[in-house]
Amino acid sequence: MNGSESLVRTLLASRVDVCFANPGTSEMHFVAALDKVEGMRSVLCLFEGVASGAADGFYRMRGSPAATLLHLGPGLANALSNLHNAKKAGSGIVNIVGEHATYHLTYDAPLTSDVEALARPMSHWVRTSRESRQVAADGALAVAAARKGRGRIATLILPADVSWGPAYDIADPVPVPPAPDVDADAVVSCARILREHSKTALLLGGRALRGEALNAAGRIAAATGCALFAEANNARHERGSGRVPVQRLPIIVPAARAMLEGVDRLILVGAKEPVAFFAYPDQPSILTRPGCEITTLSDIDGDAEQALIALCSELEVSSARPVVSSRTRPRPPVTTSRLSPADIELALAATLPDNAVIVDESISTGRAFSAVIQDSAPHDWMQSMGASLGYALPVAVGAAIAAPDRKVVALVGDGSALYTPQALWTMVRENLDVTVLIFANRSYEVLRGELARVGAGNPGRRALDMLSLDKPQIDWCRLAKALGVEVGRADSADSLSTELKRGFANQGPYLIEVVI
Repeated sequence: MNGSESLVRTLLASRVDVCFANPGTSEMHFVAALDKVEGMRSVLCLFEGVASGAADGFYRMRGSPAATLLHLGPGLANALSNLHNAKKAGSGIVNIVGEHATYHLTYDAPLTSDVEALARPMSHWVRTSRESRQVAADGALAVAAARKGRGRIATLILPADVSWGPAYDIADPVPVPPAPDVDADAVVSCARILREHSKTALLLGGRALRGEALNAAGRIAAATGCALFAEANNARHERGSGRVPVQRLPIIVPAARAMLEGVDRLILVGAKEPVAFFAYPDQPSILTRPGCEITTLSDIDGDAEQALIALCSELEVSSARPVVSSRTRPRPPVTTSRLSPADIELALAATLPDNAVIVDESISTGRAFSAVIQDSAPHDWMQSMGASLGYALPVAVGAAIAAPDRKVVALVGDGSALYTPQALWTMVRENLDVTVLIFANRSYEVLRGELARVGAGNPGRRALDMLSLDKPQIDWCRLAKALGVEVGRADSADSLSTELKRGFANQGPYLIEVVI
């Protein structure tokens, strides 16, 4: 047994059984080990950013880390953008990054780089294995690091000679410390605030937006009258019929400020203090109004579910009935005029299958999607926590592999989709049940608005050309079809409804180019 085989067997022993891979020469012994050892699902990705994004999506749905296999420093660098998104989302990932043989590094071959330096900004834990007999133990530590808190990025660097050198052991899983105990003083303090102050809101993030945590928040809101808000972007939010409705904070600063204007006390539950995405001239960075008191019930690594259950008990509202969304599936729009965001939301809400997973990178078109879909079929909604583009298609790959019994729907602008179109090829190769909506507005539409918000003046032709995607115009149906994806095009409300039904009935990947 060599170092790579001992590492693969150790990963499996630690319940890491999926590897999103883009390998090169230095990783060939690891590739051979993947072939030799039963139990590890290997998913080939044509770009490292697809591999890291897929691992993010996998963790969000499974709650357990997957591995990536990346080729040296440049391969890791290609993965960093979606590792940034995964880190912000609290997704646990184990990166295996190949490296030159230790004795070869001195020769400064073309792909030589400082892999550890590249890894550190987007990793919580970094280690280079120095000995083939030690690599199994390093692998077990990497998995344990990835499982800490709400999820961590762990990067293990594997030199080629460590990979092919002899090894004799498989490391046992390393125990992961449990989440910190609920802060009893914080529970008492938050209960007092809810009893004594009427203008109070809970800001929910992370696992507070799912399962029993969300139900507990609903009971608190029903009994005390407090408002329930979610962060602007969320790793995974359970929504739809039968779920507690939560208002998402808007991205636009004035709108977010207006939503929070009447809040005197804000209680954070798995969320951070709300701040603007960017700095804008003459606008504040903090979204709460001056004088608003902010209290933390559970931080982003805490046990939000147990904290909310404890708060219910302290308030004596554990038997309260939360308000939930009712199923009022709308009739799809039937107009044949040019599509509007409202038409798209109506069509999606009217056709969405039960328990779908929506991966949302519809930065401009879908920014206002909320109320109508909230009352449609139960679903999970996942957004980019790091806001780095090229997120949706790779995350949809990972989500579909983690939850093969659920329909995955990717909502993505044409500009964003161009960052990682290689994910479509992996969807076909793995026959993943993903319906992709490409919102083809032929521009970086969100940046047109940003030009005004940052006070950049009246843009001229050259500035607008920098935000245009119509010279040449991209034919998404032809591009996707070339990669093996079944496709359709919609340019009106009725054609969109027809294409959505066709896509949702399809058992493999289906792409709809939505012309707007």
